Order: sequence, then structure tokens, then C-alpha cells
Amino acid sequence: MVKAVLFDIDGTLLSEKPLIMFILPQVYDELANKLNISRMEARRIFLSEIEKRKGKYEWHDWNFFFRLFSLPFKYEDFIMKYPTKIEVFPGVVEVLKYLKERGYRLGIVTSGPRYQVLKLKVSGIYRYFDVVVTRDDVGSIKPEPRIFLAALEKLKISPKDAVMVGDSLEQDILGAKGVGMKSVWINVGGENGYNLPDFEISSILQLPEVIEDESDI
Repeated sequence: MVKAVLFDIDGTLLSEKPLIMFILPQVYDELANKLNISRMEARRIFLSEIEKRKGKYEWHDWNFFFRLFSLPFKYEDFIMKYPTKIEVFPGVVEVLKYLKERGYRLGIVTSGPRYQVLKLKVSGIYRYFDVVVTRDDVGSIKPEPRIFLAALEKLKISPKDAVMVGDSLEQDILGAKGVGMKSVWINVGGENGYNLPDFEISSILQLPEVIEDESDI
């Protein structure tokens, strides 16, 4: 029986892309001035460092890259200054409210650092969650088991009674299956899931039906 639903944040509940696209030109300008190079070269250098670390622990933290180049930025400041550029996906609020009203325990499992909590707060959806576990809380990122188990322990829920919802096959779906949780993959792009998730949906609005139909999940 499903008692708890855990969610990924970025790409699942909301998008920070509008904020990133807004601040990156500022980052490139600052780096170009600092290194006395062209803006195009600064862009290449900055993005190459991100690409080199893709999927690793530090890759999930914008502040790591700001510190790497000694840039005078903090991602938290950008979130607070431009909160409307953190965009909640259509249907998210309705689904979270629906699940909460029906007694499901709701949680967040994110490979991002603690500023993920700030993103949830400025977007207005933090109040729906009983627990939020970031990589900083456990020193672990998805798909490593520890970060999932930490959330389940805080919720006092067995893996067999929980569902993980996310947009990443590797991080969310494989990670959940590795600890014995069921999984729901939000597959907006119609990609091949290789039969890994227990269930696929194209919109979060389909989630309540999946969760409440025991024969599906």
C-alpha cells in the first residue's frame, strides 16, 4: 500500500532554466573581465568545467562553479532576487494538494544542495512536504541508496510503501529501485524507458490516478 510519495525537484516539479538563462550572461561577463578574455571564451571555459563534472557530486551545485572561478556570486542571492524565474510546472500544485489532502506523506529527495529548499519556498510549494532531503544532509547524491533511505527513515516509511517520482531514469528511477521503492517516471519527451520504471506518465496530472490504482503500481 502506498503511504508516501517522494519527488525529485528540477525537471519534475519546477524549472530553474529561466533563472539560469538570465544569470549566465552575468557570469560570463564577470569571468571575462577577471581573466581578461572575450565573453565567448569565458563562456567556453565555464561550460567546459560544468561538462567535465557532469553527474558528479559537485555538478549539482552552482556555487561550486562560482567558487572555482572566484566569482562574487551566490546562487541563493539570485533565487531571492529573481524568485519568479523559478517556474512551477502546470498541475504540480493541484497534484500536491490532492495527495496531501488524502493523507499521503510527501517528501523531496534531491541531489542539489540546501538552496533547493529556498527554491521550494519561493515557488510556494514547500508547505506540502513533510521532509526534504538534500545532498548536503547526507553527503550523498542520487542514485546512491543513502539519500533515499534517509528520506524514508525520516518519514518512518518502509521502501515497499513508498513511490519515487522523477524525470531522470538514472537518478530517480534506478535509485528508487535500488532500495526497493516503486517508481513513476515523468517522461515528457516520449523517450525510451527500457522497461525500468514501474509506471510512466507524460504529465504530473496523471500521478494521482497511478498512485491510487494499486493494480498499476
